Amino acid sequence: MTEITEGMKAPAFDMATADNGRVSSAALSGSPYVLYFYPKADTPGCTAEGQDFSALAGDFAAAGARVIGVSRDPVKKLDRFKAKYDLGVVLASDEPGDVTEAFGVWGEKSMYGRVYMGIERATFLIDGAGVVRRVWRKVRVKDHAAEVLTAVRSL
Repeated sequence: MTEITEGMKAPAFDMATADNGRVSSAALSGSPYVLYFYPKADTPGCTAEGQDFSALAGDFAAAGARVIGVSRDPVKKLDRFKAKYDLGVVLASDEPGDVTEAFGVWGEKSMYGRVYMGIERATFLIDGAGVVRRVWRKVRVKDHAAEVLTAVRSL
């Protein structure tokens, strides 16, 4: 598994989304976009992160960037999550795990002494040419969306 770093071409993807949609790197070509990976829909940290990105969705749009949240949750769960919290970002399902593997965010985690496989909370800013411009690993949710917006504006 290759670690995705700044300056690399972002891996191609095509995923189902909440609201019966699809999102792909090909369709996003020509405009910058943010992929934020989160462990599990409807958990406290992931909810806060989704709400923070949603609160700034208009600002991201004004800066010309789309925001896509990615987890391995099934689409039905994403639909419920999006509706429950009125989230204003695209939520994509990587149920097969291809995208989380390609971006290097699937790995061993531990909580309360239990070791398991899961998604690392990470964010990637990709420019219109498909090149990774910023990478945030082991993200702390507080103020993260605003920091990403600042980076989008600096492109």
